[in-house]
This record gives sequence, structure tokens and C-alpha cells, in this order.
Amino acid sequence: MKQTNKKNYQNGTSTVEFAIVAAVLFIMIFGVIEIGRGYFVYSMLDEVARRASRLAVVCPVNDPAIPQMAVLNASGDGADSTLVKDLSPAQVVIDYLDVAGGVVVAPSTPANFVQIRYVRSRVVNYQHAVAVPFVAGIASVTMPTFQSVLPRESLGIPRGEPIVPC
Repeated sequence: MKQTNKKNYQNGTSTVEFAIVAAVLFIMIFGVIEIGRGYFVYSMLDEVARRASRLAVVCPVNDPAIPQMAVLNASGDGADSTLVKDLSPAQVVIDYLDVAGGVVVAPSTPANFVQIRYVRSRVVNYQHAVAVPFVAGIASVTMPTFQSVLPRESLGIPRGEPIVPC
């Protein structure tokens, strides 16, 4: 009668155990990296809202370059942001507000231009795609609306100089 060794029954178990532990470990590592990436996107969206307000208070009213430059592109570059994936200038909304905080309709007309007291910028409808293995492509996080309000400044009309678009 041949005697079997207990060690022969465990060939490959360490490989299976390593595969299970490694998969869990890699998912955890990618999860930590994704949390850091999510925080970066959150900070960048806040910066885009702040930057849009700052540009809007010194550039001419309804200048199309404001959202383009707010997403960190050059003036005239209507493409998506190079720093925040899938963030387009169309997601940056600029509102010109009166003293009560109401939106000024047709702010570029002379009668309404003098009513502008504040500029509000918002970053709306941004979906952050999650990049974790086994979840990528199917999961996304809807970021909140980021907003910044600043008091009006020149609105693109410098003293004694011609109006120059941003």
C-alpha cells in the first residue's frame, strides 16, 4: 500500500491564496489612487469656477473666451480641458447678477449693462468616471455644482482705452 504525503495535496494552494490576496491588494491600491484622483478633480472644478468668475469680471460681457480659458485652454480653443477629462467649456455657465442677486437678462444691452453688480460662474453636470479595475466604464460620480460669485469690475471696459476681447 502506497502511503500518500499530506504535502502532495497542497500543491498549488499557495498560488491560489496569493492570487486571491493579490487581487484584493491591487483593488485596494487602485482605490486609494482613485480617491486621490477624485480629490484632484474636485479641486480643479472648484478652481475652474473661481477662474471663470475672475475672468468674467474683467473681460467683456458674454465673451466666448471666458469658459474656454476657465477650463485652462487658450482663448479660441473650444476643446475639452486637458487637465480634467471630459470637462468642456459648455459646462461653465456665467451669469450676470443685479444688486438683489437676480440674473440680468441680455446683460450686453446698455440699459441692462448698468444693472450688473455681480458675476456668478458655475460648473455644472460634470460626471467623474471611476478608473478602478472591474468597475471602470460602468461607474461614475456626479460632482456637485461648483459656484463662485465676485463683484463686477471693469467688465472689459478699460478707462480711456478700446475694448479688447480676452
